[in-house]
Amino acid sequence: MDVHVTRSTVEGTARAPPSKSYTHRALLAAGYSDGATVTSPLVSADTRATARAVTAFGGSVEPVPEEWDPDRDAVDVDGFDGRPAVPDDVIDCGNSGTTTRLVTGTAALGDGGTVLTGDSSLRSRPQGPLLEALTDLGVRAESTRGNGQAPLVVFGPLSGGEVAIPGDVSSQYVTALLMAGAVTDDGVEVSLTTELKSAPYVDITLELLADFGITAEPVGSETADGADGFVVPGNQTYAPEGGQYAVPGDFSSISYLVAVGAVAAAPDGAVRIEGARPSAQGDAAIVDVVERMGASIDWDRETGVITVERSALSGVEVDVGDTPDLLPTIAALGAVADGDTRIVNCEHVRYKETDRVAAMAEELERLGAATTEEPDVLTVHGSESDLRGATVDGRADHRIVMALAVAALVAEGTTTIRGGEHVDVSFPAFFETMGDLGATIEHGE
Repeated sequence: MDVHVTRSTVEGTARAPPSKSYTHRALLAAGYSDGATVTSPLVSADTRATARAVTAFGGSVEPVPEEWDPDRDAVDVDGFDGRPAVPDDVIDCGNSGTTTRLVTGTAALGDGGTVLTGDSSLRSRPQGPLLEALTDLGVRAESTRGNGQAPLVVFGPLSGGEVAIPGDVSSQYVTALLMAGAVTDDGVEVSLTTELKSAPYVDITLELLADFGITAEPVGSETADGADGFVVPGNQTYAPEGGQYAVPGDFSSISYLVAVGAVAAAPDGAVRIEGARPSAQGDAAIVDVVERMGASIDWDRETGVITVERSALSGVEVDVGDTPDLLPTIAALGAVADGDTRIVNCEHVRYKETDRVAAMAEELERLGAATTEEPDVLTVHGSESDLRGATVDGRADHRIVMALAVAALVAEGTTTIRGGEHVDVSFPAFFETMGDLGATIEHGE
């Protein structure tokens, strides 16, 4: 679906969607329990994939994922109590890399074989380090093509043990091992062979595990950042207090709303974002980033409200080693700011739904931005950019689509974004929200 975005000013109040990262983990944690309710979940294509996987392992989800509506208040999960069944069929993870990695750990617990696959994009993403770790733990875990990519075949059961794994490809490998390790006989000790990238996402995992009654700790540090590894004892039981877990707002999605306010708020108006309560999400760093760029922004942490006004922005340097999902948003902001915006430590951002470094460089250039792309650095030369409407490709990647929409709000004329439907992965109501704020949005074929 094409979406046409015309230069506009915006103002008003928007509510952040629930966190995709927390929803994935909460649904799977509820699956590991003997039953739990997940309230305020994100309803999206990716989270439906995780819910279907829970069902495939012998749990049940009510209502079934195909019947979820965008205003879903709660999902009731009848879990498999730490003992996943061998699925009757292949698990199709769609476009969800998070689902694939997290449930690969679940598959390792089964007393038999599980096959996991997904769409063409997912089948190009690296899973090798997780497969190697599971193999070292005594599980048969293979890529059918022998290239470390899905389709994957996993034969359990996993009893636990000690394993070493690199931390610079995906923090989700660590999350998968910790979540599964809690219900093994022996527990799991994970040693990192390289520095952990995206450490806040492991902090999210540790926070959620604690809320489900699971003990898991970093080694050598109080948080995931700087940790030498992680340890989770075995024979634990997943059980959230009161049988319920509430999903917080999503700061990855909030980043686009913050950016919209910073570049396109009406002269005497502002964009207010509700649902921004503090949590372990590293992407809350977007508040500091736009503030350093010169935006007028206030975050009332007690009420969970962020207020952003349009401001003259200046380029800054941002390290996205721990916040890879912010790269598209920061790149779009850089195209509007004066001077250079350097996004560093970003090579791992190339291994997402698409190569997001190259995608943002190439698509912003179609809009008239000047960029320089290096293996681990993306520089956007705002002073040399003159944004004008054009046809751009969202690369079947929700974050690329939304970031390009931010830039389109300030580009002269109208921008056509191809693949606008992919926002369904994390922020299904994104374009409706933009329209409610006053943006001129039209949907095409």
